[in-house]
Amino acid sequence: MAEVEIAGAKIKGGKLMLILPLLGTLGGGLWGGFEFYKDYMDMKEIIQEIDVRTIKEENKLVTTQLEKAIDYTRDIKNDLRSDIMAMEGLVDKIRDEVQNAVEAMNQLQKDTLDSIREVEALSRETEKDVRDTMRDTEAWVKEVLEKIEEKLNMRLQEALDNPLVGS
Repeated sequence: MAEVEIAGAKIKGGKLMLILPLLGTLGGGLWGGFEFYKDYMDMKEIIQEIDVRTIKEENKLVTTQLEKAIDYTRDIKNDLRSDIMAMEGLVDKIRDEVQNAVEAMNQLQKDTLDSIREVEALSRETEKDVRDTMRDTEAWVKEVLEKIEEKLNMRLQEALDNPLVGS
């Protein structure tokens, strides 16, 4: 048989050996229950000290501030939407003005090139006219000089042929 000694007392027998773990479990359960009850009483005291009105007022204040923040955010969103739409309108207007300016510049470039071509053509035509006039003038001057030379030669010959000149 098994024998157990507790505080100088000897306990024998198999049934008694079953009582010891049972007593340990019962003691542990009582201790756990006491600790649970102690925590419960502490929490009860804390809960009794909670001011429900203050919490409700704070919740109401937080709710009011949250509603104001939501309204403010909504106003910001609407203002941003309006600003973006206005900016899109300005961008479209600027795009149209730039397109018109580019088209005007292209037309101006085309007109300038056309004018340059006309001036070049006129210049070539004028140059040709001047050359033709120069040739005609040169031919006229040559013809006049030939006539003058011929007259001079004739007068010179007459002067040489004159019998009175040499005596």
